[in-house]
Amino acid sequence: MPILCEPRASADHFIRSIDGNVVAADSLVVAAALLDRDPAETLVVIGPDAQSSEALAFASALRVTRPAAGVILVRDQVDVSLLTRALQAGVREVVAANDRDALAAACRRSRDVSRRMMAATSVDDSNAIASHNGEIVTVFAAKGGCGKTTLATNLGVVLSRGGTQRVCVVDLDLSFGDVAISVQLDPARTIVDALPMAGHLDTTGTASLLTRYRPGIEMLLAPVTPGDAEKVPPKLVGELLNVLRRMFRYVVVDTPAQFSEHVLTAMDASAHHVLLSTPDVPAVKNLRVTLDMLDMLSYPKEIRSVVLNRSDSKVGLTAEQLERAVRSPIVAHVPSSRAVPISINQGTPITIGNPGHPVSQAITKFAKEHLLDGAQQVSQRQRILRGRRSA
Repeated sequence: MPILCEPRASADHFIRSIDGNVVAADSLVVAAALLDRDPAETLVVIGPDAQSSEALAFASALRVTRPAAGVILVRDQVDVSLLTRALQAGVREVVAANDRDALAAACRRSRDVSRRMMAATSVDDSNAIASHNGEIVTVFAAKGGCGKTTLATNLGVVLSRGGTQRVCVVDLDLSFGDVAISVQLDPARTIVDALPMAGHLDTTGTASLLTRYRPGIEMLLAPVTPGDAEKVPPKLVGELLNVLRRMFRYVVVDTPAQFSEHVLTAMDASAHHVLLSTPDVPAVKNLRVTLDMLDMLSYPKEIRSVVLNRSDSKVGLTAEQLERAVRSPIVAHVPSSRAVPISINQGTPITIGNPGHPVSQAITKFAKEHLLDGAQQVSQRQRILRGRRSA
């Protein structure tokens, strides 16, 4: 049963906003005792009567002993300083005491986060991979309009194998990210919400940043407020990816069309680089520059795959000419089709809406041949690379 820490005289006001058979506790000591007696409980609401310092200490301790349990803090006044300290302590959300709707919504979100964390733990235990990192796959093109976001979201769908593998899609295009709108998600929480947790991110805090798309697929969305992109340091991106790889079997990173510090941080952490191009001269030129840059930075060729999007476009360049121009094999050809922009406008990846379509088949074939198979060997190569680059 959910636990509400609040004197009984005012507890009824909050109980009505919390689903379930709520048990009230007069103090945090009593709340802790109730938690000890109920190992399955995952929600604690701390009312405004409790001192903020004691409430934050309670949440910080619970974060270690019961990471799947969430704390919602209710305060008479909410300010930026309190929010920052609360997030650092592991509190899931802070809501105003007079906003019953916000409290109800926060409790639902916290329960959802707890369910996802427990499901992840269950999957990891059953597959005996709890001590192993997942694979990070970065999708990159140095020219906009090549279809990075479409490929990244559809790769996420394919890699999840119908929900049997846990996948996270990360929108690293911090200024102009399109992952949320392409699958019609509400970006209520984005990567910028990780700022107060920088330096001490854990699975609990990271899980609170994610937006659930469908079974097996979570998304870390890009900021939507102008100016927020500049607030996210590359170091935070690295910290997030390090935690996400422990939570998911695959992490697919969608990137902007530039070699920023954020992108290089993702590439450093990646087991595979998917380099996308279209059959036009500017895109091919930028792909050649990209390959030269990756060589200069000593990324091994073995972890990269060149994918040609809209490969059947009649534009006067053949696949053979393209391979000669970039001096690298093209391992996958994704055909052009009106069904792709239609699927984007509908907010449904084509691999979900039409899995038998030639575009879906091409993406699925690429994932099976280059991402799903041989992952352990790729991971080992990438560990060697990270060691060399940090030396």
